[in-house]
Amino acid sequence: MKLKNIVQYLIIGFLTIQLFSACANDTDAEPKFDKTPAERLNEQKSELNTALLSSEFGWKAVYFTDDTQLGGYTHLIKFLPNNKVEMASDFNSDTKVYTSEYSVVLGSTMSLLFNTYNRIHLLSDSNSFPIPALRGKGYLGDFQFLYYGQENGDLVFRSNRLVREVRFVKATAQDWTDLPKNLATEKNVIGASTRPLFRSLEVNDGAKVTRYDFSFTTATRYAVSRAVDGSESVISMGVGYTPTGIVVSPAVTVAGQKLSAFTYNDTDGSFTATGTGGVTATIKYGNQPLALTDDYKILLPANSNLVYGHDRSILTLASTNSASFLALFRAVEASRPAGTTLSRVQPWFNTPNGSYVEYRFTSATGVITRVYHFFTLSADQTKKIIYLTPTTKWTSGSTFAAAVDIPAPAYLKDLDDQIMNPGGLYFKRESFTVGATNPVFTFTSASGPFRFTTWAFQ
Repeated sequence: MKLKNIVQYLIIGFLTIQLFSACANDTDAEPKFDKTPAERLNEQKSELNTALLSSEFGWKAVYFTDDTQLGGYTHLIKFLPNNKVEMASDFNSDTKVYTSEYSVVLGSTMSLLFNTYNRIHLLSDSNSFPIPALRGKGYLGDFQFLYYGQENGDLVFRSNRLVREVRFVKATAQDWTDLPKNLATEKNVIGASTRPLFRSLEVNDGAKVTRYDFSFTTATRYAVSRAVDGSESVISMGVGYTPTGIVVSPAVTVAGQKLSAFTYNDTDGSFTATGTGGVTATIKYGNQPLALTDDYKILLPANSNLVYGHDRSILTLASTNSASFLALFRAVEASRPAGTTLSRVQPWFNTPNGSYVEYRFTSATGVITRVYHFFTLSADQTKKIIYLTPTTKWTSGSTFAAAVDIPAPAYLKDLDDQIMNPGGLYFKRESFTVGATNPVFTFTSASGPFRFTTWAFQ
């Protein structure tokens, strides 16, 4: 054997002996696996059980089941001995406290299970859903939550179904007292019928203000805001109610700051989140659209036989209808014989027989009656407003061809007066559809809180 190879073998042997010696003499090293997985899980179970019972007034969780399409629901939860739990929520007008059972479940990870029915289960009931798109899915909620430990006094969980973070924050006695105030906040977010219809989200980064057209859907507690500066920027957020305002998820990011808590101002109906350095985000009302469109030009005489229908079966549920329109709509139905529905409100433009609004009624036995009120059309191309000026001509019949002249029906006066208001209407194509592929257009009063939603039928 060559000398070079002998030296190499000697070096290797020496290093091997040193390594084994070091291992044998390392009596101070702590064993890495001094507990079995079962022991660690049992410790975690004990930790969670102790933590759940540790808060004098229980815990508060604003549960955003899926903040890409739904808002947040506040739950107040008080854990009691013997696996009992008291719970209240702002899911609906019932904010009373209910008692049920819970358990801490050992599995691949530790989880909290609300194993008998309580308010949290309202979000997981597949038979209760806020919009047709969530039929059979409910509110995408959960009643089992995976435990991820504690952070700054909060208990951190993730939902079992969609694996979304849910934080339990220590509640106060005032939280329980104030929970019904969340429902007053809900009304403020929806907006009183006396407020203007136009709302914006104004984002101030300390140097400039960007304005978004703000739209809120009550059923889902969800808001979508689109920039009006041509940038196509969209801010979408779930909304949760608090006694003094709202909390949103995801937070609105402005100049690197995340704004999630908005405070309500009853004077002007605004909600404002404030950061540092002049950074703010404000939801506020305005008396006209942020961006005026030329959509009204579709209705001018160059285009004939146009019809836009508000269909009762679906469009009455559209979030773009104003409260005043819906109230007038229901008042018309209430004035008709029992079982009669106002199935259509349908403006026609530039037909061979003129322009008119068709009010279509369906009786309890399915008989259809149509009432027509004729108008003349004009437009202010500077203000981008159309005017439906009423004539004295009213007709009614089973079809247009069979219609005969009638006096102006008293039961239609209030609704008809708003559609043909001398202040005029804004006409806008919306960026969404409702229940069908037809383009959606809204007619909005330029002088009051009146708006109704239609499909284009051409």
